[in-house]
Amino acid sequence: MPSINLLPWRQELRQRRRKEFLIGVAAAVVLAGIVTLLANFIVSSMIDAQNRRNELLKSEIAELDKAIEQILALEDQKARMISRMEVIDRLQASRPQVVKLFDQIVSTLPEGVYLTSVKQSGKKIEFNGVAQSSTRVSAFMRNIDASESLMSPELKVIQTGSNAGPGAQFTLFASQRAPAGEADAAAGQGGKRATRVSEARK
Repeated sequence: MPSINLLPWRQELRQRRRKEFLIGVAAAVVLAGIVTLLANFIVSSMIDAQNRRNELLKSEIAELDKAIEQILALEDQKARMISRMEVIDRLQASRPQVVKLFDQIVSTLPEGVYLTSVKQSGKKIEFNGVAQSSTRVSAFMRNIDASESLMSPELKVIQTGSNAGPGAQFTLFASQRAPAGEADAAAGQGGKRATRVSEARK
């Protein structure tokens, strides 16, 4: 009988399968490398895009910070100007009050009372003078209490006799009366000031 040798055919089949396996492994490695490179490229692109967005956001935030600083500086300047305007308004409003106050002081002086000095500290007024008698000082205090611009007379010192010279020397304190309608005006100014501040904050 003739004999058939199958070993070369099996060996060739194993070699072919091994070659196909190696080719498949090589193709898988190449594909995995391509996928890895592509993923790295995509991730790098996303990171670069996010970095560009971050830089844009940082620049916009810096611009906003500068704008906020400018707004705050303008608000401070506006508040200073408003306070100066209020001081000027008060000074202008107090000018006729000073004239009226001196007129009231003159009108409240009874006969026999002479003032040597008048000092004002805020709403408090100090009178130093000489009166022919203590009753004249009492009349001066009553006139102050009844005047339109002065109130709350308070006698601190009165000296009579030879040491005080002729008559009676006295020191008297009084308060300047708030003019009519000043409280309403102050309330109105307070409302305007609050409105200005709220507008400035906006």
